[in-house]
Amino acid sequence: MLNAPASIEKLTWIMSKLRDPVNGCPWDIKQSFDTIVPHTIEEAYEVAEAIAEKDFEELEKELGDLLFQVIFYAQLGKEDERFDFDSIVATVCEKLIRRHPHVFANEQLQTDQEIKANWENEKAKERAQKAGSEDISVLADIPKALPALSQAAKIQKRCANVGFDWDNINDVLAKVKEEVQEVEEELDTPGDALNEELGDLLFAVVNLCRHAKQDPEYLLKQANRKFTSRFKTVEQLAQDKQQSLDAMSLQQLDQLWDIAKKTNS
Repeated sequence: MLNAPASIEKLTWIMSKLRDPVNGCPWDIKQSFDTIVPHTIEEAYEVAEAIAEKDFEELEKELGDLLFQVIFYAQLGKEDERFDFDSIVATVCEKLIRRHPHVFANEQLQTDQEIKANWENEKAKERAQKAGSEDISVLADIPKALPALSQAAKIQKRCANVGFDWDNINDVLAKVKEEVQEVEEELDTPGDALNEELGDLLFAVVNLCRHAKQDPEYLLKQANRKFTSRFKTVEQLAQDKQQSLDAMSLQQLDQLWDIAKKTNS
């Protein structure tokens, strides 16, 4: 197996060797489901970063790292006699076939709306089956570990699927303006009330992004990326002038910022 060509079988073999109680890697041996989770999240973000940067050479590597996370969980499940890689693949194959009857069966789903409705209906059935009841919240099984923006968007999407949503994006924008006003009313008395209003404002902005058919997590990452690029330009400009940022006035910094905006539009 050592010289075997790259394959899932070779990767699972490597994983089993790493977890061998006698001759395996000490770090891999001591890991558990819980301890691997942070690494999985990190690898997923690194995949997203490579895609955002259009670095497809790096993406290939990061996808391999992410795949290895699945292999790691499969090995842990196999050791506990809960599941293994083959059962993981079988489960996702069954789910994909069942959720796409317009592809793998004779059901006629022509429009995106019909396909989406069928998808959500199947997911609702899965949630009900998991809970053992037909009376299950539409918000069940939304991952608590999701970033807050993504979690808010998912909550809103679930509610929208059962009709609990604004009619149009202008109504959503009006709600954002309403929340801004409520924040303004609490600015002079910082505390729980202000915190709550700020949270409501963020939630409303996420809703605006969703109605604009944009991912709020992606938009904020792009804004972070743009700001970081511009600020680094400000730092470079200050360095070129042999000046320290903390020694410059706000007016001077604003002037550098305006230059940075033109440079990094």
